Amino acid sequence: MKLLRVGTAGAERPALLDAEGVLRDLSGVVPDIDGALFADDGALDRVRAAAASGELPVLDADGLRVGPPVGRIGKVVCIGLNYHDHAREIGAGPPAEPVVFLKAADTVVGPYDTVLVPRGSVKTDWEVELAVVIGRTARYLGSREEALEHVAGYAVAHDVSEREFQIERGGTWDKGKNCETFNPLGPWLVTADEVADPQALGLRLWVNGELRQDGSTADQIFSVGEVVRYVSQFMTLHPGDVVNTGTPAGVAMGMAESKPFLRAGDVVELEVEGLGRQRQVFGAA
Repeated sequence: MKLLRVGTAGAERPALLDAEGVLRDLSGVVPDIDGALFADDGALDRVRAAAASGELPVLDADGLRVGPPVGRIGKVVCIGLNYHDHAREIGAGPPAEPVVFLKAADTVVGPYDTVLVPRGSVKTDWEVELAVVIGRTARYLGSREEALEHVAGYAVAHDVSEREFQIERGGTWDKGKNCETFNPLGPWLVTADEVADPQALGLRLWVNGELRQDGSTADQIFSVGEVVRYVSQFMTLHPGDVVNTGTPAGVAMGMAESKPFLRAGDVVELEVEGLGRQRQVFGAA
């Protein structure tokens, strides 16, 4: 299923995109698409049954904002340097273990919302990523296979980064990763049963119409299952938590010559195969 949330920020309603591409209202079936939904063993089955009935009300999508497909996110866990080609482009070797950092949940915005270039920024960069949404409480998982059983679904994430803040200003990466609007998510949450192989998904990103990133999750250093298993050794993952699994080559920071970091007015479009497409116009904070 393709699950999404539509409406004004903070007042989104749950919806789904049916097999014919028609937007359907889920608010009479479930209160929201969030951790509570995934933690309820029968909730997704009720949604599937409602979708199969063909009786869900149609929503007029014209002019309707699409919000993040998951509400009330507890935390966003991110993995750095998780593609062989991206590690090569910045002159780094493959890490021995996953590089883990966090983004605040309030960085998450809708897939078409404006992204703000921070005040004083000179190196705002793009990163298309596969996002994993956790469906069951995960702690001390024993295998990659077990980890995948804890995944509710997948979505497109844009891990926007300010490289000067991240790398040149001291401390951890937090300052360059947690600026407001720096994690557009969606448009949909595609349930895990509809993603046959998370290690066979193409990822692409364009800046002002020019293709900048064109990769595949097959190039990940640590697979989706391994990432979830690994993270669960250090923190508990709860239903509705999001894990961004890294970006392929093609970021501005990795370019040898002029590095075309983002400015207000730039347009970024990105997609992950089967998971939909985002588009953001960048603005000034």
